[in-house]
Amino acid sequence: MERGEPMSSSLASPEVELRADRPSPLQIWLAALRPKTLAAGAAPVIVGVAVAAARDDISILLSLACLAGALSLQLVSNLANDLFDHLNGADTAARLGPDRATANGWVSVRQMAVATTLMSLVAVAIGAVLIVEAGWPVVAIGVAGLLCAVAYTGGPAPLGYLGLGDPLVFLFFGPAAVCGTVFVLQGELGFEAWLASVPMGLLSTAILVVNNLRDREEDARTGKRTLAVRMGAEGARLEYLALIASSYAVLGFGVLRGAPEIGIGWLLPMVTLPMALLRVRAIQRKDGAELNDELGATAGLLTAYAICLAAGVLL
Repeated sequence: MERGEPMSSSLASPEVELRADRPSPLQIWLAALRPKTLAAGAAPVIVGVAVAAARDDISILLSLACLAGALSLQLVSNLANDLFDHLNGADTAARLGPDRATANGWVSVRQMAVATTLMSLVAVAIGAVLIVEAGWPVVAIGVAGLLCAVAYTGGPAPLGYLGLGDPLVFLFFGPAAVCGTVFVLQGELGFEAWLASVPMGLLSTAILVVNNLRDREEDARTGKRTLAVRMGAEGARLEYLALIASSYAVLGFGVLRGAPEIGIGWLLPMVTLPMALLRVRAIQRKDGAELNDELGATAGLLTAYAICLAAGVLL
């Protein structure tokens, strides 16, 4: 399909011919849902729950609802990316990353569109629960999150194709996720919520940088103008370094600021600094398909950092 062809014409087109070596249905939908990416959705919520719990008692059920909401939006984004990257011609035979279900012909465009819609309805249902508990301000976060999850690769001007993926990931996996969780659980925000949100956004963006660094050549050929395409490999590697370094520096700033709600425990994520240094060194050396391992490793760094930060906040 040509990039400019309307989506409606694709939905009406003949079904994609399925490959003979088609995996099992479970394997197909796991490939589409990409559960390994859920760490990026869970980490900021865990930190937000810890920040809220450090201030006062919280509802466990409401905390789980926040987590479910974040994960459902992540899954909407994954399914939408699988669908729209295929429709936009961005997933080609030269793809270096994991298999995509629609591009491989394992599911039809119509099936993926239905799956994306159903997951969006799940996200809306969870959002409705959060609105009942926390009020209408949650609507802004939920609606923006759902729209961006789809518009990242969908619509007439996909945001990810315009180089806007990095700031969007920072915003939604940082301030929106952490501060949104704190607001739902406590009804107010303090300096500590904003401080905790920044490294979550930075490290989540670092995961995207690895992905875009790996895919920059294919993206350039298919018109996907990510920051890695615009800045080149060295620029993307410098961005990764800056994101990692800033995620540790911001905690030092917070502690030095001397705010009473920021204790020395907030520096606990510093124990993950050796992991971070290993990741930075690896990113400087690796390229292409070699970066697949670094995607998981950077997600692992985010998870370890988040766990340490949550523990440090509660100390």
